[in-house]
Amino acid sequence: MLEKNIGFIGCGNMGSAMIGGITGSGLVPASKVIASAHTSATVEKIKDQFGIRTTLDNQTVAKEADILFLAVKPYLYAEVIREIKDVVSEDAVIVAIAAGQSIEKIEGCFGHPVKLVRSMPNTPAMVLEAMSALTPNDNVTPEELDTVISIFNSFGKCEVVPETLMDAVTGVSGSSPAYVYMFIEAMADAAVWDGMPRAQAYKFAAQSVLGAAKMVLETGKHPGELKDAVCSPGGTTIAAVAALEKQNLRSTVMNAQHACTEKSKEMSK
Repeated sequence: MLEKNIGFIGCGNMGSAMIGGITGSGLVPASKVIASAHTSATVEKIKDQFGIRTTLDNQTVAKEADILFLAVKPYLYAEVIREIKDVVSEDAVIVAIAAGQSIEKIEGCFGHPVKLVRSMPNTPAMVLEAMSALTPNDNVTPEELDTVISIFNSFGKCEVVPETLMDAVTGVSGSSPAYVYMFIEAMADAAVWDGMPRAQAYKFAAQSVLGAAKMVLETGKHPGELKDAVCSPGGTTIAAVAALEKQNLRSTVMNAQHACTEKSKEMSK
């Protein structure tokens, strides 16, 4: 168990998913986690849901946290940092999780040296299946980075990447659960069209996507090889694959993901 005080400023979808993952994994007891939010309704909801300590005061969180997660919207970063920069401990590690917020930009907002890790998790943290990327600045020690890695690994998997890849990470993992939900929804709609009850259709579609993902991760085989193994000559699967190719599935996904990456780059300027 990690003996650190964990603070969250912001409890939106991403922040609450990470809090749920951290407390649910048992890495950190709920009593060691404190979070702030903009409204009383949000802090009460988070307190009831996860059993953590909550407050409406960002400075209280910043003072207590050994590891401080900035989980507010990108446009609020400068305002929140102005509020907390003089009370954050010089030994605290700050973890930024907003898209488009570069290390240089965040360091500039603080105006003095800080230990900073830029990150990009995703909302499957809530079910301990997040995929996250981390980039530390030069002030973070290897031991401190290991601690942050252990937190992110408690609710999924993570990789340390150069900051130049963070916009690509936003496209391939940060935002991609939304694309996959659309795919699952479309599969379920097709099953309903073919006569299956909707609740059952969602279960079949979602479990099939989960199983396919595990096949890629656990076999180490190329996705194309795994696809070929399902396609019998003249069979049902190759008929579906041909229809997807005809409708440009690959290029549609690639263009959508690239648009996400470009938007992240635009937000970084």
